[in-house]
Amino acid sequence: MAIDQKDALFMLVKSLSKSEKRQFKLYAGRLGGNADANFMALFNLLDKVTEYDDELILIKTNIKKQQISNTKAHLYKQILVSLRFNPVHQNVRAHIREQFDFASILYNKGLYKQSLKILDKAKELSLNTGENNLAYEIVEFEKVIESQYITRSMSNRADELAIQAKELSLKNVRISKLSNLSLQLYSLFLKEGYVKDDEGLKRVTAYFEKKLPKYKFSELGFREKLFLYQAYLWHSFILQDFVLSYRYSQKWVDLFEENPDMKIQNPVFYLKGVNYLLESLYLIKHKTKYNKVLKNLTSDIKNENITLNENTKTLAFLYFNQNKLNYYFLEGKFTEGLGFVSTLLKEIPKYESNIDAHHIMVFYYKIACMYFGAGKNEECIFYLEKIIDNKDLKMREDLLCFSRVLNLVAHYDAGLDDNIEKLIVSTYQFLIKMNDLHQVQRKMIQFLKNLKNIYPQELHKAFVNLHSELLKFEDHPYEKRAFLYLDILSWLESKIKHVSIEEIIRQKAAKLVK
Repeated sequence: MAIDQKDALFMLVKSLSKSEKRQFKLYAGRLGGNADANFMALFNLLDKVTEYDDELILIKTNIKKQQISNTKAHLYKQILVSLRFNPVHQNVRAHIREQFDFASILYNKGLYKQSLKILDKAKELSLNTGENNLAYEIVEFEKVIESQYITRSMSNRADELAIQAKELSLKNVRISKLSNLSLQLYSLFLKEGYVKDDEGLKRVTAYFEKKLPKYKFSELGFREKLFLYQAYLWHSFILQDFVLSYRYSQKWVDLFEENPDMKIQNPVFYLKGVNYLLESLYLIKHKTKYNKVLKNLTSDIKNENITLNENTKTLAFLYFNQNKLNYYFLEGKFTEGLGFVSTLLKEIPKYESNIDAHHIMVFYYKIACMYFGAGKNEECIFYLEKIIDNKDLKMREDLLCFSRVLNLVAHYDAGLDDNIEKLIVSTYQFLIKMNDLHQVQRKMIQFLKNLKNIYPQELHKAFVNLHSELLKFEDHPYEKRAFLYLDILSWLESKIKHVSIEEIIRQKAAKLVK
């Protein structure tokens, strides 16, 4: 019986590189009997097949039906143990934990002085690399040992460890509060997008101020500053203060530039910081800085200046391609960007199992916008329908809403008028259901609804009037969010001037900050 390809063991085996497979076979074969063991037979089979199938295991190996579950569990554990010894997966945290384990073994053998010596070095490394949770564990272990084996003045040593434990505890609590705040703001943004009104602004600001812990900046370490900048970044994003989000994303990246070793230790956070810096620069339309940062990111990935593993490779793919799409939008080069889109569409399936549905849908929306900007409306509709038809997508309500609005506009431009009345009604109902019907969207839908009543000779005037009405919302604190997802003003200007939307946006791009 074929099993869902999300079978955990099957996915783990398929994720292994050639060198990791070779190392596992050497590791498993360290005892001669393992060569013919059931778990090795299962490994060799899964390595060869393209799908997981219980029946095939029964046919191709000596594993009995009642043994499959235990054999799979054993193989899974053995692969993880093998990977743990692989230098690729070694990092500071793994080294500190290893030293902690060594100290525990020495302690259990009664070799207290040797155990304390190892713990002292591991603690120093933990403190120097910002691994405060591990440092706290080490101090607590030191307290246990010191209570049994007095190596110096017990009173001084006890006070020293007690103070250190208290300081680390306070620091860890502060880090936890800052990381919680950052994560909760990020979750709020994914679900609801930007604030829509004064009530939302007050709610988010009150939440932020209530959850932000008190601190003295001079006392903050690397990790505390990192989560502090993250929290401020997401707060400014949600409030659509993109200049402020640029400042905090730049502080985030600068933190790594000032501590280059942290790029190796925390490559994920570094990549995320660069991504949000690029997104902020895109939103404030700073072309020169944007192109420079994107070029640096491309170089870091190409030259492997960042620790690359399956996780960071996926993130690098995600962030590079999202920002490369934004580059074409910023420059108004939609037709040129279609070549890039073709390559991207071939690459997405390779990473699809590691990328969540939300980010896949963001790709589809950007791809749809690329086709729309290039005048390829039917292709635009094709990718928008992938978002609209996705019933499992529970996040980014604003993405769902604007996909439907762009879908309406693309149907109009493509001359697909047969179903447009039905589309208008369903879009209107969806926006009301999402509580996301604002003036820009309302006026757009009303305009499209009335098009059938407008004589051809009056169409130009209708476009001019709508453009005038919408222009006053361009800098509105809440209505302007509509233009972040869909450049309706440029679309209207293209209709008024009888040129392509690509030409309009390219002309605007030429006037941006150089």
